[in-house]
Amino acid sequence: MWRKAGSAVLLILFAVTPAIGQQWARKMFEEDSHDFGYVARGARAEFEFVLSNIYLEDVHIASVRSSCGCTSPRIKKAWLKTYEKGAIIATFNTNAFLGRRGATVTVTFDKPFYAEVQLRVSGHIRSDVVFSPGSVRLGSVAQGTAADSKVTVNYAGRSDWKILEVRSPNPHISGEVVQRSRGGGQVSYELRVHLDPNAPVGYLNDHLVLITNDRRATQIPVRVEGQVASAVTVSPGSLFMGVVQPGKKVTKQVVVRGNQPFRILSITCDDESFTFQTPVDGLPKPLHLIAVTFAAGASSGKVTRTIRIQTDLGQTVRSLTAYAVVLSP
Repeated sequence: MWRKAGSAVLLILFAVTPAIGQQWARKMFEEDSHDFGYVARGARAEFEFVLSNIYLEDVHIASVRSSCGCTSPRIKKAWLKTYEKGAIIATFNTNAFLGRRGATVTVTFDKPFYAEVQLRVSGHIRSDVVFSPGSVRLGSVAQGTAADSKVTVNYAGRSDWKILEVRSPNPHISGEVVQRSRGGGQVSYELRVHLDPNAPVGYLNDHLVLITNDRRATQIPVRVEGQVASAVTVSPGSLFMGVVQPGKKVTKQVVVRGNQPFRILSITCDDESFTFQTPVDGLPKPLHLIAVTFAAGASSGKVTRTIRIQTDLGQTVRSLTAYAVVLSP
């Protein structure tokens, strides 16, 4: 009943006028424009336009297209259930284009209703600075260990061009440059990047900034990619239990993986509406399946709770957020 009511609201908005009716889709995006600034030729330049399904109906992204070949868009996740997040990834094609470029990325939805959202990207691709490879690739790094990587920075133009400094917004990532050659208006540097062992678990999607003596564009970003892998991972990272009527129960499954066999010591939540069931043998295994059950109370509304899973791998504690919507029929 409530799912139909939510659909009716969207249908009424859509019927009034297409401009108003399509605002439901725009409201899901965190932002609708991005400027890459000045980027080097061959640099890996990507931006994720994050969106969240804030509705009870499932949302489907049918297609995505760009007004310019300088930008290639792709869909990270086509179907989004309630509270799920996705993204439209816009890649700036720095290998094939030069100079000031811009594009409009059109995202088309076909469910629960038709809508289009336009996203805009822009930037300036430099012809005188080239990265090889196009980004700093740290790969997968075990938690608690350090990692290093290198990128070659080549410049052609002024004979006095210099990289003065390397800045990092991430306290766990640092960089330094070493000049390899200079002459005939060409300069070559080696950018050395270090990830310290205290970096937290998760994906690395950061940028270092090269500060130069170029008055036209003093800052050049360098993308840093990688992943700090935990000894224990939980999938999914967030758990949507669904839309539940008061007094009803729903059960979903969580997968806990380790880089070696391990035991689950405890599973806790500060809400007794959530209960858990694990295999009774208690044997160490590299993979455990946990059944999570939510019992809806009498009150309607959104329920958000944190579930904590403790293992015997260095006393690792992993957390995930569980969501549910309680609605009376």
